[in-house]
Amino acid sequence: MIIELGHYALVLALAATVVLSILPMIGARRGDAALMAIGTTGTLVQFALVAFSFGVLTYAYMVSDFSVLNVWQNSHSLMPAIYRFSGVWGNHEGSMLLWLLILTLFSAMVAVFGTNLPDRLKANVLGVQAWISGAFILFILLTSNPFARLSPVPAEGEDLNPVLQDIGLAIHPPLLYLGYVGFSVCFSFAVAALIDGRIDAAWARWVRPWTLAAWTFLTAGIAMGSYWAYYELGWGGWWFWDPVENASFMPWLAGTALLHSALVMEKREALKIWTVLLAILTFSLSLLGTFLVRSGVLTSVHAFATDPSRGIFILCILTFFIGGALTLFAFRAPLLKAGGLFAPISREGALVLNNLILTVSAATVLIGTLYPLLLETLTGEKISVGAPFFNLTFGLLMVPLLVAMPFGPLLAWKRGDLLGALQRLYVAAGLALVAGLTLFYIENGGPVMAILGMAAGFFLMFGAITDLWYRAGFNKQSWSIGFRRLRGLPRSAFGTALAHFGFGVTVLGIVAVTTFETETVVEMKQGATVEAGGYSITFDGLRSFTGPNYTEDRGHFNLSLDGKSVGDVWSSKRLYTARRMPTTEAGIRTFGTNQLYISLGDGMADGGMVVRIWWKPFILCIWLGALVMMTGGFVSLSDRRLRVGAPTRRAKAVKTMPAGLEAAE
Repeated sequence: MIIELGHYALVLALAATVVLSILPMIGARRGDAALMAIGTTGTLVQFALVAFSFGVLTYAYMVSDFSVLNVWQNSHSLMPAIYRFSGVWGNHEGSMLLWLLILTLFSAMVAVFGTNLPDRLKANVLGVQAWISGAFILFILLTSNPFARLSPVPAEGEDLNPVLQDIGLAIHPPLLYLGYVGFSVCFSFAVAALIDGRIDAAWARWVRPWTLAAWTFLTAGIAMGSYWAYYELGWGGWWFWDPVENASFMPWLAGTALLHSALVMEKREALKIWTVLLAILTFSLSLLGTFLVRSGVLTSVHAFATDPSRGIFILCILTFFIGGALTLFAFRAPLLKAGGLFAPISREGALVLNNLILTVSAATVLIGTLYPLLLETLTGEKISVGAPFFNLTFGLLMVPLLVAMPFGPLLAWKRGDLLGALQRLYVAAGLALVAGLTLFYIENGGPVMAILGMAAGFFLMFGAITDLWYRAGFNKQSWSIGFRRLRGLPRSAFGTALAHFGFGVTVLGIVAVTTFETETVVEMKQGATVEAGGYSITFDGLRSFTGPNYTEDRGHFNLSLDGKSVGDVWSSKRLYTARRMPTTEAGIRTFGTNQLYISLGDGMADGGMVVRIWWKPFILCIWLGALVMMTGGFVSLSDRRLRVGAPTRRAKAVKTMPAGLEAAE
């Protein structure tokens, strides 16, 4: 009975959504406060119903209710509890319900924390959110019902896809969806503002926190997915330009541009049209990613191969929202009042350059991802656009961005002094070049151009520190005053510096591991030894092990350096008994930011094993940098000025602040 209640709750949520998508927007048009107030109450009811429905499906998984088709297809009574829980979204139907849950959660957050929004704008935003929610509730009810019953009831389930039985996949999808769906709020703000015909600096201030939150979670989701693919799939790589990876990367690029554009609009009331367009495009790319994953048009380890009718339904959703929003934009954009003017050499100019590079980069990734699909559709010819294309085009586009990024925060608004910024950054540039040369020497050479790549990473890091140094006035004041001024800087200043510093760490990790990693493929018998990364690796043989729902053969490797043991590594090949599906579990040993990565291959007739060994120097910098960027995002969100609904600080409080502590953004 409880399963039917979960299904019925979704039907009630659809009914609530229909009301939400009509009455508040009518109230906004008529100026009727009572109708507009329905938006807040109705949104909370909608969220409660969807949360109940999701809770019912979770309950079915936790108690292994195999009378539910979805549970039978994706669970097993012997699975650990954590994977029964993550199995809820480890399939198409459950993951779409999670998408809907997060979508209605964001709507509820707008309803609760948007107390400082104008009533008309809030009603329109909640109305647009309801349109999106309604489309996905219909999609679930008509094509992807997670509560379908199965009769007769099987005694046991078919188990979850083994590659999804990992803690990384318990975390990755929720984080990714928080990013994907978070941009729906920015989209709704843009559409609501276009409907109302009012876009100003206040609008940008309301949009910025939602953009920053979505960007932060999407950064976390992409980083977690990258690390999961790295250690779980046994391929030894951290990014493959897989089409589904690209589907999450494109909204991240557009969202980064949106974040910077909203900053310019808030500070200078410039780039209004650009900001609204980016808000529409960013969520449009999120919807496109959903279509690519759910439609079955892609073959990927990440993709759900589904019924084509689902793809057609999502394509209709895509067409309605993207086409409708862009049509509205085309009619309204010419009527928007132009923002403030600024010189090309200014902080606004630097941010415009940043946005141009990011949007062109997103377009490049989009073309490389969709071109094979379009070509096959039109001509039947199958081609593959892989890493060489993306590395060349995307890499070249990133070069000017890496050089220009440290300059932006050091330039003044409206009209900046490029020479002054150069003078402030010459120490950072010199230190970056020395650090790049030092690292190149320590790693015993490589491509000479790698020096510039590593120096660029260090330049971003030292540039972020330089920004804080000059904001605090260490160059003009005593150290005691400098530290006092540093403590008085707004948290958003530290958040920006952390995000830029983290990006530099990631760039350094990418360049270093690409340049200096080594790969060794050998056949090893028990007692055999091979050298990799300066370590001696001895194969100690295979051992059998039985897990809760799998069996595995574990390979044991002893590591030594200069004749002294420094640890061991276990690498294994598993067989999940329910699905009879084999997987490879890589063995990884970490040394600082370096990793030794060992993956077992096939057994040989003579008793040996094919073993792949990678030495990956500075590989952890890639994800440590992402962690620092995420931290920067959360630090900025904790800034009082960015918290949605935070009251305005009283003027008297500002006057009592010590001189010099009111550093500008």
